[in-house]
Amino acid sequence: MRPHTLRKTRFSQSGYTLFEIMLVLGIIAVLVGSAIYMLVGNIDVAKEQRVDSDVEAISMQLRTYEMLNYRMPTTEQGLKALVSQPSTEPRPRRWKQLMKTVPMDPWGNEYAYRNPGKGGTGFEIYSLGPDGKESDDDAGKDK
Repeated sequence: MRPHTLRKTRFSQSGYTLFEIMLVLGIIAVLVGSAIYMLVGNIDVAKEQRVDSDVEAISMQLRTYEMLNYRMPTTEQGLKALVSQPSTEPRPRRWKQLMKTVPMDPWGNEYAYRNPGKGGTGFEIYSLGPDGKESDDDAGKDK
């Protein structure tokens, strides 16, 4: 074998071809795309679980507010009564700041608060959901 032929054979066997690299990148892209597609539903479930935990935390602070003041904030006073002292009647007797801020729902909207609730008793806290409008598909709302 001539030295020229030996050198040519050695270079043609080393490294990857452009086709092989593109094939590997294509396979990786398909795997990443399918993983993202499978995780999309989990994000919605996580947002609904966050709504449930936020509603529970806010409800606990509302019960504390009620213990201190013998009544819940009105619908007009809203959840802001947990952050700053209400200036409208009925004014709380022993107001205390119970939250630094009222959390926003996972879609960036304020939680809806109603007192009394639809049944005429208790209170309701819920998220308006991704559309930001009151409807039957609101998260955290008893149906």
